[in-house]
Amino acid sequence: MSRVRVRSFAISVDGFGAGPEQGLQNPLGVRGPELMQWFFPTRLWCRMQGQEGGETGVDNDMAEQGFKDIGAWILGRNMFGPVRGPWPDENWKGWWGDEPPYHTPVFVLTHHPRASIEMAGGTVFHFVTGGIHAALEQAKAAAGARDVRIGGGVETIRQYLGAGLIDELHLAISPVLLGSGEHLLRDINTHALGYECAKQIAGERATHVFLRKRSL
Repeated sequence: MSRVRVRSFAISVDGFGAGPEQGLQNPLGVRGPELMQWFFPTRLWCRMQGQEGGETGVDNDMAEQGFKDIGAWILGRNMFGPVRGPWPDENWKGWWGDEPPYHTPVFVLTHHPRASIEMAGGTVFHFVTGGIHAALEQAKAAAGARDVRIGGGVETIRQYLGAGLIDELHLAISPVLLGSGEHLLRDINTHALGYECAKQIAGERATHVFLRKRSL
């Protein structure tokens, strides 16, 4: 059965999923890349960069697992790029170059219409102006029996989580204190929404915590 998942989403010990002042020079916000220090040494990351080597182990296994059986992704507009407001042109096609890592349909939440973009490797970006429910409906239809991954950013996950639409969240808790930025769970009562800590796994550089709905 298809499920809606958050995978390998890095947060700090104090709960921030991105630093402040996100933009072209700081896609994850100021100090945001510190959240990803668990991921950068992995074999998966090296492969995504076209490089050999990289570390195997728990962190790599968790990252690899995040791409298995995913039939569609949903991204917030800020995850797609730094452009705000109406699209000035169609030159910006994401952070990832000609072949993004998704290799599936990707549904980007936005208030401003834009034609779909077909990229190398099977990624097709679709721009959804109808809100989170419309994006999820389209993503599930595209995914078929496979899962839908909510890729972020923080505000997008918060919207889906607050609406009770996420079945499982895998959080990679990095041993860093950001102090400011975008807080993932502030003012969200995950217990009241029906979630529990299903398991935790100690990785080499992060602690992996899985939250699931109690009915699953």
